[in-house]
Amino acid sequence: MNTALTITGLTKKYSHFTLDNISFSIPSGSIVGLIGENGAGKSTTINSVLGLIKKDSGKITILGHDVDTLDYAVKDKIGVVFDGSNFSEELTPVKLSKVLRDIYSSWEQSYFNRLLDQLSIPATKKIKTFSKGMKMKLSIAVAFAHHPQLLILDEATSGLDPIVRDDILDMFLEFVQDEEHSILVSSHITSDLEKVADYIVFIHAGKIIFCEPKDELLERYGIIKCGAAQFDAIDKKDIVTYRRQDYERQVLVANRQKAAKKYPKAMAIPATIDEIMLLYVKGENE
Repeated sequence: MNTALTITGLTKKYSHFTLDNISFSIPSGSIVGLIGENGAGKSTTINSVLGLIKKDSGKITILGHDVDTLDYAVKDKIGVVFDGSNFSEELTPVKLSKVLRDIYSSWEQSYFNRLLDQLSIPATKKIKTFSKGMKMKLSIAVAFAHHPQLLILDEATSGLDPIVRDDILDMFLEFVQDEEHSILVSSHITSDLEKVADYIVFIHAGKIIFCEPKDELLERYGIIKCGAAQFDAIDKKDIVTYRRQDYERQVLVANRQKAAKKYPKAMAIPATIDEIMLLYVKGENE
């Protein structure tokens, strides 16, 4: 299987935090969602991939090339959207495009103009007058307009209303219809990832908890809601993690169907990505 991005043994140590031996890959033609609480290591991972920080160890390849020796032709094939505008606030989108077409060899002005129209971005207003959501839409338009093969998106749907978010997600899905196109997207809005991601990578406290196909993740994992007596009857080997509520226990299990058969008196329900992450981060283990 061809991969757009491969991370092997990525480690970065700070005085207060360590990104610890991170490994995962993005198959070509897929969308990988990167999840985790604030400070888990998502931005450190993305910044290492982009060469914005120097990794301590590990190997990263983008489109088959080592990230430490990327030439301009490969960098030209990477589209990046950060949570926040990185463009001069005094420019208008029209003036910005004149700058960018000299930077990106594959810049398509007519496509950029169509995206401005599609996303209702005012072409002649200064960026400093834009709302956070409007700046985010502009960043997405710029990322698409130079026809990248790999999109790296850090909270790209942050600050957008649900209707615009849905339009952007459709753009992502359309983008990866080309099997040479791939997306890495970090997001706190896990419902967005449930709609579009093919794989979910969960980072917690600098370590990868799992890297799973999204559909398998949602199909397998479940939550048992039960009282204290029922909880005591559950085999501890079946418990991934659990959380105490006032009158019940919420138990995360890695095989919902198996748990439903084994504990017929308990209610095993499907778990959302948000619930899986929450229970891993805030749950207890015995």
